[in-house]
Amino acid sequence: MVAGPARPPADTLGSPKPDRPRESRLRALDGLRLVAALMVAAYHYGGRDGEVARAWGASPRHEFPTLSPYFAYGCLGVQIFFVISGFVICMSGWRRPPVSHHRPSEEGAPRPSALRSFFASRASRLLPAYWAAIILVTAVFALPMVAFKAVAPSDVLVNLTMLQQPLGVDRVLGVCWTLWAEIRFYALFALCIVLPGANRRRVILFCACWTLAAAIAQGAEQPLLDIVLMPQYAPFFIGGVGLYLVHRDRRDAYAWGIVGVSWLIGQHWAVKGLWHAPAVHAFSYRTTFGIVLVVTLGFLAVAAIALGWLHWANWRWLTVAGALTYPFYLVHEHLGWVVIKALHQSLGIPSYGTFLLTVAAMLLLARLLNRYVEERLTPRLRTVLSRPRP
Repeated sequence: MVAGPARPPADTLGSPKPDRPRESRLRALDGLRLVAALMVAAYHYGGRDGEVARAWGASPRHEFPTLSPYFAYGCLGVQIFFVISGFVICMSGWRRPPVSHHRPSEEGAPRPSALRSFFASRASRLLPAYWAAIILVTAVFALPMVAFKAVAPSDVLVNLTMLQQPLGVDRVLGVCWTLWAEIRFYALFALCIVLPGANRRRVILFCACWTLAAAIAQGAEQPLLDIVLMPQYAPFFIGGVGLYLVHRDRRDAYAWGIVGVSWLIGQHWAVKGLWHAPAVHAFSYRTTFGIVLVVTLGFLAVAAIALGWLHWANWRWLTVAGALTYPFYLVHEHLGWVVIKALHQSLGIPSYGTFLLTVAAMLLLARLLNRYVEERLTPRLRTVLSRPRP
């Protein structure tokens, strides 16, 4: 990723003179993305029951008696993804000039060039690999030798819109619920920051208002407010935005305050959603300490990158790793079931060997999707969506 402009616009919130943001690509952030994706894969392959138990032929708890209690924490990779997303989207949005800097349209209103550019960037980044994954998983699950349930054709078509979650339609990709959270974050950030133009004051107010509004929404128990403000995920996105402010100026007390409050609220939501009392029939038991520890390590890892402590991790292969993360995340769960069943039940490969080979196979598939779908379609789609209206 490339950081924002050398110096944020002046404001009156009393911040000390900001440091110059680091201009080189933050390759450590690419590496952290892949780590988060592998955490989620470990959870899906060995940290939960359900369809994956059919793939193994037994509960993963029996296949991985030592590691399955740790794999159960892998689901927290999603929260780490959200922190990274807040950081990256703020970094990307900061580079876009406010709408008023562009010439007016025929109706007299300013052309929404910044908003259009932001939309084009996000859509071209998400859609090509997503569409390819939908088609691929649907095609594989339609094969007669695959025992897993396929989604109805009508529902598959709805899945192409990324709106299956609010519409209550069966999902082709189990992980796509996280994309629905991402889309809502993009919409809030675009309307509040990209459209008027990013500056430090506006970003701080955005974080503060969203944090307060999310808390109010939780107390109000209104479904519409929950959908828009996402109380359970907001602190992770907001924490990532705050860490980008830290990246711009490590002495910014407001930025550190945003990060601290977000961590405090975020660990609460993680514990509330993922902790349960020890139970005989539960697949796994996550301790409160373990959940808080993983959330904390996620925040600390992004903070270390924001502060430049990991600038030495500048290997080119990390860029490739970052490029593989999104397609790997999309296909690893459902197609992983198919590979696990083939390797473990049909070929008799031991559990740990099957686990490693399945991860390797999904990474290879991710590389193919990146090379032949994303690298070809993403720039073309961005160009089409960025083209000014005549």
